[in-house]
Amino acid sequence: MEKKLGILVGGGPAPGINSVIGAATIRAVLEGVPVVGIRDGFEHIMNGRTDQIEPLTIDKVSRVHFRGGSIIGISRANPTKSPELLDRCVQVLDALGIDRLITIGGDDTAYSAMRLAEHAGGRLRVVHVPKTIDNDLDLPPHVDTFGFQTARHVGVELVKNLMVDAYTTSRWYIVVTMGRKAGHLALGIGKAAGATLTLILEEFLGRRVRLRHIVDILAGAIIKRLADGRRDGVAIIAEGVVLDMDPQDIEGLEHVERDEHGHVRLSEIDLGDTVKRALAQRLAELGVKVTLTAKNIGYELRCADPIPYDLEYTRDLGYCAAKFLIEGGDRVMVSLQGGQFVPIPFDQLLDPHTGRTRVRLVDVYSTRYAIARRYMIRLRRDDFEREEEIARFARTAHLTPEEFRRQFEYLVELEPPPLVLPRPTWGSESATAAPH
Repeated sequence: MEKKLGILVGGGPAPGINSVIGAATIRAVLEGVPVVGIRDGFEHIMNGRTDQIEPLTIDKVSRVHFRGGSIIGISRANPTKSPELLDRCVQVLDALGIDRLITIGGDDTAYSAMRLAEHAGGRLRVVHVPKTIDNDLDLPPHVDTFGFQTARHVGVELVKNLMVDAYTTSRWYIVVTMGRKAGHLALGIGKAAGATLTLILEEFLGRRVRLRHIVDILAGAIIKRLADGRRDGVAIIAEGVVLDMDPQDIEGLEHVERDEHGHVRLSEIDLGDTVKRALAQRLAELGVKVTLTAKNIGYELRCADPIPYDLEYTRDLGYCAAKFLIEGGDRVMVSLQGGQFVPIPFDQLLDPHTGRTRVRLVDVYSTRYAIARRYMIRLRRDDFEREEEIARFARTAHLTPEEFRRQFEYLVELEPPPLVLPRPTWGSESATAAPH
């Protein structure tokens, strides 16, 4: 039987999947290697089915890079739940003549690819292409996962419109964005759009998140904004904050369905409405009148047509994945760093403490995050160092300055240190000399 290259997609959608599929297919076919698409990720092959396979040709994929979604479907099916499921995957791929496999997905799919290659014992060579709009795979800080930039672009357009609506109608929007384990997408959208403030899980520094803490951050921002004569605002919240939230604060959290990888289905938790109701109650206690509206954005981003950045990026990734496999490569995650192909061995992706693939979090001590915080409108440490400011905010909240401090000053305990830009390394005389 002629040996083939297989392609499958796991996890959730991200802009650019079809571009990877197209580029990998074209490269392989031009090298004389037949390509097949495996429909719906691992779902069918781990259950022993051989009929969900689609031959891919150059004619079929030559223009798919412009389109969002996945022409071979996608699923969160998890073959690592048992050795028997991995056995079936290997047997089906072997029966189909597939001896090389490209997996496209996030950290869970990367882990499945890793375990499948290990289980195959040399009968199957596997490379993984990192995909997630969450941007949380363990790549160098300057390397994005594909789909992130397109998702951010579409998200910024949506938030920009909400900001205009908020100003026009004098209301506050509580916008929840995707971002299960890391806040890159929420921060990327909020910072680029100039949203009033953005809340991400990382700013709580691993502590248990209380709903009251989130509500007080938002109430403090609203009060500060009102004190300056503005009744509108847009707050962005990364959905992942709910995962570290005290279960007492989210009704029914323990009963929420989980996916194949054991993750809570965050779409079933209406974080925006929960926060909105608690915030409305908190503001009512203070006698502060504000119109609040909750809005989730996430599914609108995942299957968007990729922007040019992701079009080029994903075609490069697909080309490299196919060429690396055809030339004998195995067990790596494909990456492009500084315009150069860099294969990352599977064993370097594992976190030794969890045994799972590492997750890249937002660095809350970075210059990028510090600048984001400087532009947010929220209560800050230096606000509480100025009595006249606290007096203004207290009047707006119908509190005495002492009461305002008692209720809100705790919010600045986790505030990162002030941003200090490094001095030039050359001599002070040359650094300050006037240009000629």
